[in-house]
Amino acid sequence: MQQSHELPQSVDLLVIGGGINGAGIARDAAGRGLSVLLVEKDDLASHTSSASTKLIHGGLRYLEYGEVRLVRESLQERERLWGMAPHIIWPLRFVLPQTQSPRPGWMVRMGLFLYDHIGGRKRLPKTETVRLDRARQGEGLADRKGKGFVYSDCWVEDARLVVLNAMSAVERGATVRTRTRFLSAGREGSGWTARVEDAHGIHTVNAGAIVNTAGPWVSDVIGHIADAKPKGQVRLIKGSHIIVPRLYPGDHAFMLQNPDRRIVFAIPYEGEFTLVGTTDVPCADIPQNAEISDDEIAYLLDTANRYFEKTTTRGDIAWTYSGVRPLFDDQAKNASAVTRDYVLDLDRGGGEEAPLLNVFGGKITTYRRLAEHAMEELDLPGAGGAWTAGATLPGGDFADFEDYLVGLARAHPKLPHDLLRRLARAYGTKAELIIGKARSLDDMGEDFGGGLTRAEVDYLAVHEWARSADDVLWRRSKMGLHAPGGTHERLSAYFNGYAPTG
Repeated sequence: MQQSHELPQSVDLLVIGGGINGAGIARDAAGRGLSVLLVEKDDLASHTSSASTKLIHGGLRYLEYGEVRLVRESLQERERLWGMAPHIIWPLRFVLPQTQSPRPGWMVRMGLFLYDHIGGRKRLPKTETVRLDRARQGEGLADRKGKGFVYSDCWVEDARLVVLNAMSAVERGATVRTRTRFLSAGREGSGWTARVEDAHGIHTVNAGAIVNTAGPWVSDVIGHIADAKPKGQVRLIKGSHIIVPRLYPGDHAFMLQNPDRRIVFAIPYEGEFTLVGTTDVPCADIPQNAEISDDEIAYLLDTANRYFEKTTTRGDIAWTYSGVRPLFDDQAKNASAVTRDYVLDLDRGGGEEAPLLNVFGGKITTYRRLAEHAMEELDLPGAGGAWTAGATLPGGDFADFEDYLVGLARAHPKLPHDLLRRLARAYGTKAELIIGKARSLDDMGEDFGGGLTRAEVDYLAVHEWARSADDVLWRRSKMGLHAPGGTHERLSAYFNGYAPTG
């Protein structure tokens, strides 16, 4: 969003970190009438929040570890988030084959019964049992003997969810600054004095409270806050995914059970691909850009080749991505068993001093409730009540996606239908800001490749903080998988000459 280069000198709340939790808290706080500044050292969702498995889900496997509260809250949020952002969140059916299951069928079915009933499911279809040799859901599997369970969750464009929350925060008065690094903070009087740095230099900001949502860097931020006394510590777990050509027909996903009892998903991705992941690998250090290891690639390929007829090799991999999950260290021995629940660590110094809230853990599905709980913990003067439940995110103000797409196509008959569908899926009703008065594709300006026009790139720069080719091709979209050679270079040259006002 276009904002002045000047940072506010004083705010009620300083949020450090532009992942899903930081953006969600900034939105919630701004909507309660508080002045908010969010700073992110890189791009929004540039690390963990763009490296998820892209699911809004209850976390069926967490039931096995006794995380009933987390699963219930996640399931309650699932349909709520779908209603808030129906352009970037939609239902997805999952097939859970029992052909290679290390768990007995009765145990899996009991877990799915709980999954269907403890979260207030209303619109999503319930679990059904199918014969894999007869049902279309078995097509593409190497072994179609026996049965499979088919249940519901939702898909999400994870990085776009972060951006939409940041946009919503700005619409309610917050200031969001990317490429702005937090340097230090200390309590002074009844508040905080913090130092942040951007391309224009070092700035001092006074804040009534600080929220640390720096993800994998949460402990690093704590180390730069004077007299901070955290009650917990972060445990870093790397998760990696591979993108390969379509492994099976159909628009459903698979939940694959491995002999080591770990779970790997296979999910339709960007039309012509399948997403396979994730891994759980302990991480001692924080890489600036996490990368998949050879062992992780081998593990994911082995899983895919054990389940599907189609053989996949390293040479078939179109793309990989990895992220480091900042989980709360609950001392679990197995990385897969570490809690995915969030922990809010409130530090008020020696008494009722200016609050610092450190956020450990969490998952995309529960980000909205985490934000509500964070505001309850902070209990800041002048803050209004909770409001985000059911409040749509930018572009999500329509009832049915296909109906909206029909109307968009009717209003712009000269534009390619595939382009309109992609724009509607990414931006919802905000697609109309990109199209503007264009009557043809030529009216939307230079095509950087694959239908990515100047009108769209300018929208991303002005409204969504895009400042580089990677911001556009791999976070605001996944056009990097589809665009022809040279697109990245043309975008980079364009941004090198671009002079945004905010």
